[in-house]
Amino acid sequence: MGVVVASAPAKVILFGEHFVVYGEPAIVLAIDKRAYAKVEIRQDKRLFIHSQNLGVSAFFEDDDIKVEKGDLKEAKIKLEPIKCAVEKVLKKAGEKVGLNVEVHSTVPVAAGLGSSAAVASAVAAAVGAALNVEMSKEDVFRIAFEAEKIMHGTPSGVDPAISTFGGTMLFQLDTGFKPLEVKADIPLVIGNTGVERSTRVQVAKVRELRDKYPQIIEPMMRTAREIVLQAVEALRKGDLQTLGELMNINHALLYGLGVSDESLEWLINAARRAGALGAKLTGAGGGGCMIALASMERLEKVLEAVQRAGASAFIARKTDEGVKIESS
Repeated sequence: MGVVVASAPAKVILFGEHFVVYGEPAIVLAIDKRAYAKVEIRQDKRLFIHSQNLGVSAFFEDDDIKVEKGDLKEAKIKLEPIKCAVEKVLKKAGEKVGLNVEVHSTVPVAAGLGSSAAVASAVAAAVGAALNVEMSKEDVFRIAFEAEKIMHGTPSGVDPAISTFGGTMLFQLDTGFKPLEVKADIPLVIGNTGVERSTRVQVAKVRELRDKYPQIIEPMMRTAREIVLQAVEALRKGDLQTLGELMNINHALLYGLGVSDESLEWLINAARRAGALGAKLTGAGGGGCMIALASMERLEKVLEAVQRAGASAFIARKTDEGVKIESS
C-alpha cells in the first residue's frame, strides 16, 4: 500500500446540550469541516504520529516514547488517543507493523466541535485501509469511542457517532442514536470565542444548581425536551424560522443554567442584531463556540457581524457524509 488519506466531519449540537446528561434528547449535526489522517506503512516497527494543529510529534515503540516536537507531557496526553485508535486497528489486523500517521484538522481544536473524535474516526479508517482490514462504520465508531474515553473519561458517544456516520442525529442516553431525515440545507455561522473552557467544570456547575433548586431546574429539563421534539418536526419540514426561534429559547435555558458567559453573549447578540433567525451557544459553554442560523440572504451579514464582534468565525453547513477514504 502507498499513502492512505481518510477524513471525518466535525459537529455542532443544535439542541439539548447539558440536558442530555440527565437523559433528555439532543440533536447533533455533522458539519462540512473535516479532520484528515494520512497513513503510510514504515519499514521498521515504530509508530510515528504527527499532529499539525497541536504542533506535537513523537515516535512510539512498545511502551517507549521519543518526542520529536513539543514536550513529553504534552505529547503523551495529546497523542495517546490517536495511538489508541491505531493500536485497536493493528489488533484487529493481527499484525505488528510500523506506521507514519499525520493528522490535521480544519476544525478549531478544543472548541466543542468534536475535533478529537473526527481525528480518531479518520485515523481508524485510514489505518484500516492501509492494512487492508475490512472495517465497517460500526468498527470505526467503536474504535473512535475507545480513543475518546482516553481524552474525556466518560463521553456520551455523540461525537464519535456523528463523525463516523455523518448526517443529523437524535441522541438520548438510554436509547442511543437515531438518524433524522433532514432535506433542507441548514446554513450556520459558527463563532469561536477563543476562550478555553472545561466541559467538566460546566457540567459540575449545572449539577450543583440542579441539586440546589430541583423544583426549578427539573421543569427546565422538561422544557428542553419539548424544544427538541418540536425541533425534530421543524427539521423534517425544513422550517428554519421555527428552528431559529427554538434555538433562542434553548439558549435562554442554557443562560439560566449559568453556562453562557460574556464572550458568548457578545457574539450571540451580534448575530441576532444582524438578522440571524436564531443563535445559541453550542457544546459545554463557558467560552468555546456559538452557532447562528441564518437565511441564505443574511448569511454573509451575520458572519461579518460575528467576526466584527471579535470571533474567528466561519460558515458551515450540514453534511450527510461521515468518515470516508479520500485517497489510497
